[in-house]
Amino acid sequence: MATIELRLDINEVNVIIKALSDRPFKEVYELLGKIHAQSNAQLSQNTAEGKNGKG
Repeated sequence: MATIELRLDINEVNVIIKALSDRPFKEVYELLGKIHAQSNAQLSQNTAEGKNGKG
């Protein structure tokens, strides 16, 4: 399957998560999991870069 990369700020991601939370859990849990996993990885990386003076 083809993938795309989206560039969103944290507030925009939160709006998407809030909208998805209105759907039945069984329809969106995998998508929510992917959003959380990718967000956490990027935020952790950004934090680590900031501590190293790269951010």
